[in-house]
Amino acid sequence: MIAAVRRHGLALLPWPETALALRHRAAFAAAHDPAIPALYDAALLATLDQWLGPLLAGRRRLDPLDGLRQALDGLLGYDATRAIDRLAPTHFTSPAGSAHAIDYAAPGGPAVEVRAQALYGLKAHPMVAGGRVPLTLAITSPAHRPIQTTRDLPAFWAGSWREVAKEMRGRYPRHPWPDDPAAAAPTLRTKRASS
Repeated sequence: MIAAVRRHGLALLPWPETALALRHRAAFAAAHDPAIPALYDAALLATLDQWLGPLLAGRRRLDPLDGLRQALDGLLGYDATRAIDRLAPTHFTSPAGSAHAIDYAAPGGPAVEVRAQALYGLKAHPMVAGGRVPLTLAITSPAHRPIQTTRDLPAFWAGSWREVAKEMRGRYPRHPWPDDPAAAAPTLRTKRASS
């Protein structure tokens, strides 16, 4: 089976989403810390015996193959895993306390989808990579429809927010749309539920 993976590539393996997400996070983090293994295909193919061999011992099939994520964790080691967690966290926690998975495979760099109301009170744009890379915020309405995509939240609050809020007040009157969202309290509730 290892020979088949070498011949046909890693796509032959039934990668769970958690393992794919770790590979994307590791690749992003490795660009900011060369001590972190990037978990690129070439590196994984070169070390198949080390991390895949133990998973395949005594097996006749690849699907389902439990343990791929744990095998990658073992290949990274404790220090690299901690560095990845620091540079490429799995989630962004909004001022409202909601957790949002960060997509490190997004075309424009790390991205997260979050409702506008959950961002109220946020004056500085959220960053990853030790404060070096801004998250791409896909800001949505309460119905999770796109409102704005930005890598500069303070500029959005100070710029086109007023027009967006004016339109959103008409569509979603039960939700708060303050004139100064950077100074407003974050919320995931409607006006009626929060009073």
